[in-house]
Amino acid sequence: MRAELGALDTALPKLAWVSIGARQRGGAIKFTEPEAQPEPKNLRRLKKAIQRKWGTVPLIDILKEAALRTPMLKALAPIGTREAVDEAKLLERLLLIAYAYGTNSGIRAVAAGDHGHSEEELRYTARRYLTSPGLKGAQVAIANATFAARSASIRGQGTTTVASDSTHFKAWDRNIFTEWHSRYGGRGILVYWHVEKGSTAIHSQHLTCTASELAAAIEGMMRHATTMNAEGNYVDSHGQSEIGFGLTRLLGYDLLPRIKQINTVKLYRPGREDEDTYDNLADAMTRPIRWDVIENNYDQLIKYATAIRVGTASTEAILRRFTRTASHPVYQAMLEVGRAQKTFFVARYLRDRDLQREIQEGLNVVEGWNGANDVLFFGKSGELASNRRDQQELSVLALHLLQAALVYVNTLMIQDMLATPEWDGVLTDEDRRALTPLFWMHIQPYGEVRLNMTSRLQLSAPLAPAAASPGLVTQRTGRPRGRSNFIKAFTMVSTASGVSRLASYRRWPIRNSARTWPTSALSRCEKTSSNRRISSSSGGSNSPRSSTPPFSNA
Repeated sequence: MRAELGALDTALPKLAWVSIGARQRGGAIKFTEPEAQPEPKNLRRLKKAIQRKWGTVPLIDILKEAALRTPMLKALAPIGTREAVDEAKLLERLLLIAYAYGTNSGIRAVAAGDHGHSEEELRYTARRYLTSPGLKGAQVAIANATFAARSASIRGQGTTTVASDSTHFKAWDRNIFTEWHSRYGGRGILVYWHVEKGSTAIHSQHLTCTASELAAAIEGMMRHATTMNAEGNYVDSHGQSEIGFGLTRLLGYDLLPRIKQINTVKLYRPGREDEDTYDNLADAMTRPIRWDVIENNYDQLIKYATAIRVGTASTEAILRRFTRTASHPVYQAMLEVGRAQKTFFVARYLRDRDLQREIQEGLNVVEGWNGANDVLFFGKSGELASNRRDQQELSVLALHLLQAALVYVNTLMIQDMLATPEWDGVLTDEDRRALTPLFWMHIQPYGEVRLNMTSRLQLSAPLAPAAASPGLVTQRTGRPRGRSNFIKAFTMVSTASGVSRLASYRRWPIRNSARTWPTSALSRCEKTSSNRRISSSSGGSNSPRSSTPPFSNA
């Protein structure tokens, strides 16, 4: 904290985009946003070349190609124990159902297409196979396949940051579960996305209009089950609160928000001995951080952070408990942690032009993802017709799966095109900066649904190896099995001046950790009470029952 404030105080006279003067009505800080980056010249040519090579591809073929190259549909296990449907027919029906929900067209409209499956058959399969845990497992599978298929020579090394934001989906006015959203100015629901810089969504949530978006941002960072090691989160102005900075600091990842009205932000002093230390920042400085409040409530801070991390309590439940009693000492301690972290971030943000552009680029990625929602979720004018929350959630999860399939196939197309001699060395650094696999100018989302399993896209990229099972996820947290069963927590270190700070961390094991179940068992037992024992087919009363995937990888 002292280092960042000192760096800003030293560099401030040389920074042309920021100045700090006498506090006025508009605040003490005057800040100029970075200029827009030049538009890359070769990306439009690349997209047109892809369209010329593969033509206009129906959206159902994009989903089919992703399903045949990844184990994503293996996560859609039946809720029963027996299934007599042929594997080839089952694969076709699952593709059609995912398309029906993901485009909001509905099963009746999709059943009228050219594929040989009736509406009754599709509805029967949807009741048995389409579940929320199954679709989430499919999303994890295709996200991991996208990460594995990327070429490091094109995309560089994997990123550790994701951008998150919400989007509003309208719902019919006569839906009794529909809520009015004051910011979007209409009735509907919210969907909160976590999208990494390569346009791959690692998590999505169905929210009500009154839900906390900050809580959703934290839940997505803690609960995603992909192989990505997410260490930073770009958020819009809803994440700039002091309580958000405090919680994310305790949970061990960086909150990187777009600061709204940054001219009014106050910078806190590290200690009372720093009253006259930062002369250039004096007009924007305020009182010192109350480290004694943090130290006195440190154990409780770690308790609440641990509850969020292991999933014994939701972030929104903890935030609601505190906001009802804002004078709660633990809440005050968490605010002090947030004020210290926010001061650290703002001091770095004001002097680092690259960080400002990085956050804006990350938020542009998630805005692009929201733009694709309008193209793919076209049925019924993009409005949710069902008043059942579970059906709304299935539509949102299927849309996530559909867009993830588009990103996966586009990634293979881009890499295939850039491997040709014609494109060798053509892309510049500016082109690579803005290169994204989320585009749809070569996609045909509308029209009659024609499913032909023998027709394949000619992609020279190697097929992903077939997985033996859908993978293991943790029942509570959704984290992949194999991660360390330890919790990281920050410890208080007393400095020579008597000022405590959050520094290193230690580990300790967590007892009674969540059981690890196969994804198929989760989808089968989603309606089973948590205290009910599930007997295994191989014997043993405490082990979950395994299920064979409905079909093998094509």
